[in-house]
Amino acid sequence: MVEQKKIAFLVAEEGIEQVELTDPWAHVEKAGGVPRLLAPKLGEVRGFNHLTPADAFPVDTTFADADADDYDGAVIPGGVANSDFLRMDDDAVELVKALVAAGKPIASICHGPWLLVEAGVVRGKMLTSFPSLQTDIRNAGGDWADEDVRVCDMNGWTLVTSRNPGDLPAFNREALKAFGLAE
Repeated sequence: MVEQKKIAFLVAEEGIEQVELTDPWAHVEKAGGVPRLLAPKLGEVRGFNHLTPADAFPVDTTFADADADDYDGAVIPGGVANSDFLRMDDDAVELVKALVAAGKPIASICHGPWLLVEAGVVRGKMLTSFPSLQTDIRNAGGDWADEDVRVCDMNGWTLVTSRNPGDLPAFNREALKAFGLAE
């Protein structure tokens, strides 16, 4: 039996742009992967449709209990509040550093790259994001461009980034390739 690829979805307790969590999650499942929800604490997290509270989702494990070796890749959904909370969570930052050090692919959309900036892993990478992050990304040494998706294999790990929910088709396609889940 082929071992299923486990993909970590890194989120804060609230403020997650719901479609940026649920759409990639569904694509990972459909491709035969096993998505796992990681957050600061056990319980539930709250998705949002922009600024309107939406659905709750059960957390599988905490950042503190997560081991990068247990995952084949990671997705960092956006949402302004979600991303701001994430970049202030030391365990989330350390997990991203460990994933990068292990050469695991990461797919991050919208405001999600704020966590990558905080972890200090964007230097020398080509990426995109929600436009308001471009100065932060450039100041952290990244090469930012306004494109629907950017894939960068530089520095020993693959990074897939997109700007917003409208880019999800391209984001999902490239993320699945990076995770080894595409046909």
